[in-house]
Amino acid sequence: MALAGVRQHGGVTSLAEDPPRSPGAPAAAAQTTPLAKLAGLVARGEVLILTGAGISTESGIPDYRGPTGLARRAEPMTYQTFTGSAAARQRYWARSHLGWRHIAGAAPNAGHRAVAALAARGLVTGIITQNVDGLHQAAGASGVTELHGNIGRVACLGCGQRTPRADLDRRLRAANPRWDARASQINPDGDAVLDPGAVTGFRVVDCGSCGGLLKPDVVFFGENVPPPRVAECYEMVGRSGALLVLGSSLTVMSGYRFVRRAAQQGTPVAIINQGQTRGDCHATAVLDAPLGPALTGLVALLPAATS
Repeated sequence: MALAGVRQHGGVTSLAEDPPRSPGAPAAAAQTTPLAKLAGLVARGEVLILTGAGISTESGIPDYRGPTGLARRAEPMTYQTFTGSAAARQRYWARSHLGWRHIAGAAPNAGHRAVAALAARGLVTGIITQNVDGLHQAAGASGVTELHGNIGRVACLGCGQRTPRADLDRRLRAANPRWDARASQINPDGDAVLDPGAVTGFRVVDCGSCGGLLKPDVVFFGENVPPPRVAECYEMVGRSGALLVLGSSLTVMSGYRFVRRAAQQGTPVAIINQGQTRGDCHATAVLDAPLGPALTGLVALLPAATS
C-alpha cells in the first residue's frame, strides 16, 4: 500500500518542520503529515526493523556514508588482510584497542529507545541491525539479530571460542603497560586513527585456550555473513507485514537484499534516513530526517501501550 506524499527527501529535517496543527483544526488534518502517515503504517504491526549506522551517530559513533562519514576517509580492515598479515593484525589491534573504548562508552540514544518502545508494544516482528555496537540491547530491545556480529565479543579463529571484549582489553593493557598512544580520529566499528609510529612495539595477544589468532566477533569487509543468519533474516522478511529501514544508506548488499526481497513479495518498505539510499526506488515511504527526533515523534503518534 503506497503512502502518497511521504517521500520527502530534503523536505523534513526535524519534526519541527511538520506543519503545526492549529487550535480547533480537524483531527484529520494532523494525519496529513509525512510522519503521521508513516505512523499509520507502523500502527498496523508486524513491522520488521532494519537498522544501520545512522541510528547510532547520535550516540557519538561515526558512520561510513552518512553525514559524519562524509568528513572522513575510512579504509576498513578486510578479512583477507587481517588473516594474511601479522603486521596488519598488529596495526588493527593497536587501533582497535583505543577505538573500542569509545564504542564501549557510548550510550543508547532516543532512536534506540524508540525502537525498543515499538518492540515493547508488540508492533515488531524482529529487529535486524547492521551495527556491531550492542546499543539496541542496551536500550532494552530483545531478540535483536546482529547481522554483522558484535564488537563486544572476540572470536578465536583456531578453536572458535568466544570471549568478552573486556577480557581482551585487560590482557592487552597488561601486555602493553607503557603504551600511551592517542587517537586522532575514531572511525566506524571502533577503528582509531593512530600515528604509524604508535603501532610499533604494540604487543598482540593470542587465544588463551589454544594460542590461535583472535579476531573481533564481527563480519569484516570481504567476509560473508553466516548463511544461517541470512536465512533467518529472510524468514523474518517473509512473515512481516512491513519493513522499516532506519539509518542505512543500503549501499552494501548485506542489508539491501532484504529490501529487495520485501519489494519482490509486495511488502511495503519505509525508510527513515539522512540522505538518499539505494533502496529508495523500492520504498513506499521515505523520510529524510535525524533518527532520534523522527522516531521519538513516531512513537508519540502511536496509540498508547495497553497493559
